[in-house]
Amino acid sequence: MRDLLPPSVAVAVATADDWSGELLAAEQAGLSEQAVQARRRDFTAGRVCARRAMAGLGLPPTAVPAAADRAPVWPAGVVGSITHTTGYCAAAAARSTDIRSVGMDAEQHREINTGVRRLVLLPEEEETCARLPAGTFWPVVFFSAKETVYKVWYPIVGSWLDFHDARLEVDPDAGTFTARIAPARVEAAGVVDPPATIGGRFVVADGLARTAAILLPR
Repeated sequence: MRDLLPPSVAVAVATADDWSGELLAAEQAGLSEQAVQARRRDFTAGRVCARRAMAGLGLPPTAVPAAADRAPVWPAGVVGSITHTTGYCAAAAARSTDIRSVGMDAEQHREINTGVRRLVLLPEEEETCARLPAGTFWPVVFFSAKETVYKVWYPIVGSWLDFHDARLEVDPDAGTFTARIAPARVEAAGVVDPPATIGGRFVVADGLARTAAILLPR
């Protein structure tokens, strides 16, 4: 993820030991006793990486608990994002004076079935994917980018964003994407200066599709 985000964002990618690292008490509370092992490992690696990313900003180790909706709760003055998929986990953190919101996502680079594509892609995006260069599973890139867009949107607006609420355009040569949020969702946001357009970057390598985006303070 380091290659997708500006220097003002600190990034930590999980090492082998991070999946079984230690949680702070406030973080431990975000795991139910019934959580399966995979959930525990993902949650743990995410929080260990989150604290290491904040350390990259010169901040002390601070808990990143989970809200009722399972979203990470960052300390005051910090914005951040966590992602995990099979064998990969990363976290990003930035000072809110430098970055308004940050999002990132990683997915296994593989084809997704027709039902999921219909859930994620607008008809025009499905057509775009068919025209883009061969060798990349473009629907999963779109899926990851829309997950990233949601992670940027939600901390600002505090409301759900459906996959079809963001219309995506990609530049395969530049490795960039632009998401245009449905005007009705922007108008109904109920906050000052909701994001109408979110731009980010993507890369497909090492079996993963990775995406990231930021919003700068106004």
